[in-house]
Amino acid sequence: MSSQLTRNELAALVSLAAAVGIPMMAPDRGLLPAVIIAFVLIAVERLIARLSFQNERFGDVVLGKVSTLVSDGVINMKELGISRLSHERVLAQLRSQGVLQLGSVSRYYMEASGNFALISNPAPVPGLCVLPPWDDAMRSFFKEHTEKQLCMQCGLPQKPAEKPYACCPNCGNEKWVSAVEEITKTQLT
Repeated sequence: MSSQLTRNELAALVSLAAAVGIPMMAPDRGLLPAVIIAFVLIAVERLIARLSFQNERFGDVVLGKVSTLVSDGVINMKELGISRLSHERVLAQLRSQGVLQLGSVSRYYMEASGNFALISNPAPVPGLCVLPPWDDAMRSFFKEHTEKQLCMQCGLPQKPAEKPYACCPNCGNEKWVSAVEEITKTQLT
């Protein structure tokens, strides 16, 4: 339920529960303080909603903003740091949504509520495999493209130039791997 509420709504809900809990447990304490706290919480929530509607920066600070974690098959490492997400967590989330390689991802967002939104690439291209490196059985369902080298960390493609990158300009990683594409059932036969 908390992923469907904003941070402010969750804080208001907890505060309201704490305020109402005392009169319920000890009727001799009275109901007036709980009612006053409820009205204050509602007024503050409405004020925050109005201010965030009028000022987008205020809304981003108070309610949060959408982060683009993957763009055109490349993981945005800077946004991962800002969002405080690990590389493995993003790969796990992608796997849970049925993504096997980053070339099939057009955009991957983390919403302000903490939910993840996937926009698939209508024409998937070879990309970085998101499966764990030890899962050889599942990796056998991929076709490697050795001519297309990708950063092992973020999936940034190596430019086909005379001087290849020593380290990735996106994340600083020095290891490169071949791009993969999924083999469909028709390609297996």
